[in-house]
This record gives sequence, structure tokens and C-alpha cells, in this order.
Amino acid sequence: MSYLSVWKVLDQIVADFRKRGTVIPDKTMSDLKTARTLLNTLKTPQESSETIVQIEACLANVEAYLISEGEKRLGKQYADHWLKRIDEASKKPSDTQAEKERFIPGIPREQKWIRVKPSSDLPLDKLKTLAKESSLLCRTQDDGYLLVCGPDRQLKDFVKKMTTKHEAKPRK
Repeated sequence: MSYLSVWKVLDQIVADFRKRGTVIPDKTMSDLKTARTLLNTLKTPQESSETIVQIEACLANVEAYLISEGEKRLGKQYADHWLKRIDEASKKPSDTQAEKERFIPGIPREQKWIRVKPSSDLPLDKLKTLAKESSLLCRTQDDGYLLVCGPDRQLKDFVKKMTTKHEAKPRK
């Protein structure tokens, strides 16, 4: 089940309610926010079945309120439309890895990081060498990018080295 897709549909319903001037209770909004936070924790290696149960409970509470309120205020057809969208979203494959990670585990808070895509002008081995020369940590990610992290000043020096020493050749 794609919890994130269901969350996005519920968020769209909230936006539609607000456009129409409908006030949403704090408890419902809190459940929606909690579900989003818990969805982000699913990306960490310590995911647990308890977290999934909490996500399902929060999403179910939000869905129940929004659909029942939508049916009361805007009619059965409105509620059926959103129920169909929620059902379609729930049938999508799990997308915990599909969304780009913003939180990268294992990097100290005081350090900065960048992702660099290797190219024919700057292959992976050259990028790693430049990073090591700048005293930066680096690791290759699953999508082929190189994650480079370290102090801000050293990262800036790394970027300067990349651009000055290995400028892209002009195309003819």
C-alpha cells in the first residue's frame, strides 16, 4: 500500500475544503501532520510495524472525518469521487523509496553535503579523488550519484576544484 499517495489525496481534500471555506478541526489536522512525520520515519533503517499501524490509524481518522463531512456538506457524489481517488492511491505500490530522501542518515548535523552526478568529463573515480584531496567524506548512492559531505569551507573548495580543473569542453 502506498501510504504517501493516500496522504497526498487526503491533503488535496483538505486543500479543497479550505478553498470552500470549511474549517477543519485541529485533531484532524494533527493526525494528517503526524501521518506525514511517521511516513518520513519509514525511510530510516529502524522502520517498525508499530509505525505502520500508527500511520494507518492517523490516515483512517483523517479519511473518516473528511469523507463524512464532505458527504454532509457537498453531497454523496463529492464523497464518492474522493473515495475512488483514495482507493486508487492505496492500490499503488509502496513508494517509500520513490520519493527523494531529504534526510540522509549518517551525516553529522554540523556538516554540509551535496550530491554530484558523474559524467563523462568527471567520472566517479575523479570525483572521489577530488573529494579525498579536499578531506571530504564521500559515498556512492543507489541512484549513481556521489554524496560528498564535510565542513562548509571544504565543500566550497571541492566545488571550485570541480569547476576550474575539470571545466566541461565546449560542444561543436
